[in-house]
Amino acid sequence: MTGPLSGGHAVLFHRDDGELAGRVGAYLLEVIRAGGAAIVIATPEHRRAISARLTQAGVNVAAAEAAGAFVALDAIETMSRVMVAGWPDAAGFWQVISPVIHRATEARNRVRVFGEMVALLWDSGQVNAAIEVEAMWNELAVQYPLSLLCAYPADSVSAGHHQDALSELCRAHASVVGGMPSGA
Repeated sequence: MTGPLSGGHAVLFHRDDGELAGRVGAYLLEVIRAGGAAIVIATPEHRRAISARLTQAGVNVAAAEAAGAFVALDAIETMSRVMVAGWPDAAGFWQVISPVIHRATEARNRVRVFGEMVALLWDSGQVNAAIEVEAMWNELAVQYPLSLLCAYPADSVSAGHHQDALSELCRAHASVVGGMPSGA
C-alpha cells in the first residue's frame, strides 16, 4: 500500500472493525514482505483480526514474531504503563515504547507501527490526553526511522463538541486515510 500509508505519521478514521483490519493488515503486510518489522499496539480483538489478515495473505505470523518481524502489544496494558495520575507521562512513554522501537529499527531496515492507544483514550473521554500521546509519537519519530498509523473509529471522533480537538488531531498527522469523519 503506497501513498499516505507508506511513510510518516498517518491517521485512519475507520467505519468498522473489518475496514480497520483490512487497511492495517495491508499497511503491515508490505513492510513484512520487504523484510522490515511490523509493530502492533492494539486491543486483543484487533490484534487477532490483523494477524488473521496477515495469515490470509500468506504470512506465518508465529514465525514473524519469533524472528522479530512482528511485535504485538496490548494497547490497554501499554497505555496503563504510560499513564501517571490519569495523564500520559512523556518519560513513561519513552521508557515503554522506545525500547520496542529501538529493537525493531536496529534489526530491520524499515519499521511500521500501528497503534490504537490514542483511540482508547479518546473513547474514554480523555481527548486531550490522546492528542498529547500523538505529540509524543511525533517526537519519537524524530529519533527513529519509522512509519506510524493511528486509528480512530469515525463515529467516535465526529461528535460536534469535538470539532476543535479533531482539527488538532488531524494537525498532529502528516496525512489522513479513509477520509474525514462526518461532522468534521
